Amino acid sequence: MAATPAPPQAPPKPTWDPSRAQPPFPWLRPTIRIRLTLLYGGMFLIAGILLLSIIYLLAAQAISSGNQPLFKIVSFQKLQVSSDNCPAINTTSLPLEDFKDAISRCVDHQRQGALDNLLSRSLLALLGLAVIAFAFGYAMAGRVLSPLGRITRTARQVAGSDLSRRIELDGPDDELKELADTFDDMLERLQRAFTAQQRFVGNASHELRTPLAINRTLLEVHLSDPDAPVELQQLGRTLLATNERSEQLVEGLLLLARSDNQIVERKPVDLAEVATQAVDQVHAEAEAKGVEIRGERKPAVVRGNGVLLERIALNLVQNAVRYNVAEHGWVEVHTEVEHGQAVLTVSNTGPVVPAYEIDNLFEPFRRLRTERTGSDKGVGLGLSIVRSVTRAHGGHILARPREGGGLVMRVTLPV
Repeated sequence: MAATPAPPQAPPKPTWDPSRAQPPFPWLRPTIRIRLTLLYGGMFLIAGILLLSIIYLLAAQAISSGNQPLFKIVSFQKLQVSSDNCPAINTTSLPLEDFKDAISRCVDHQRQGALDNLLSRSLLALLGLAVIAFAFGYAMAGRVLSPLGRITRTARQVAGSDLSRRIELDGPDDELKELADTFDDMLERLQRAFTAQQRFVGNASHELRTPLAINRTLLEVHLSDPDAPVELQQLGRTLLATNERSEQLVEGLLLLARSDNQIVERKPVDLAEVATQAVDQVHAEAEAKGVEIRGERKPAVVRGNGVLLERIALNLVQNAVRYNVAEHGWVEVHTEVEHGQAVLTVSNTGPVVPAYEIDNLFEPFRRLRTERTGSDKGVGLGLSIVRSVTRAHGGHILARPREGGGLVMRVTLPV
């Protein structure tokens, strides 16, 4: 009888703890709360000590000035009293009761003057200390919150599709450094994910384009045979058109995936030249459909990828020509610099487009009132590619229905 095999043993536990090591005294960690408490508590303490010192000096000065004698005795033989602060007692024939009342009023007046002087100087001292405290607090708050500014700048650069940026924050092990380290870890994972996605898209596009190219070659060879039956030639042309449509779909998906990433190489590109090349490529198709292409193209130089920017203009002009009216249609292509931004505007005549359908036009495989339809006008990725490339260049695209039918596409790019 064969022995029953023993169940597999569990793997040994690691001798190290992959979690973050905790300090022996976590309450001694220099957190932001403790640092701000010490900072502003110390500021209030220093301000209070300064204010008390100033009030003490002012009170001592006020008491010293308030204790000055109100009068001086000129002669004992014939009592004569003289006072600069109390002129009422300078009279020699003043009765005793009136003399006492005058001295009492003068004492009250001198005491009130000393208090008023103390109050005014204390207010001035308080105002000066408030200005100093606000200035010092503003400087200290900027110093404490400077890591947040660094994190914000890095996040803004990452928002522009630059996933290679890292914060790498130095300083005490507080909440801000923990946030920066977590953000760096997240960026590392995102970069690996996007790199893997880009590699997958490249490999998949290569694997898809190869059989499509082989199919196209075989179909073209069979179609070149003059002895082939008519039915076979018709089927071959249908399969060739389907194969060409699949190639366009693969190229569009590849371009859409690549345009979502960072534009690494940026060179000066004139939108007027790009738009002119796009018009030249669509000119034959426009003539065949009876569509007139017009418009003024002024120089508008931007920094970006010329091939991708040309695809923006080409897709917009192609859509404007293909989705047009049957007779007397036109397409206007304008380029200019407006308010410090390069603007490409493509407008056309065409069917009436409801305003609520505008957003759907930018979704992949979406057309007006149709989805994944077998149309010869494209594969449904044109405007999706335009929006993706525009965003990769830091620009915006705005579409609005044109009165009477058609659309107005406006692309703005930073100069």
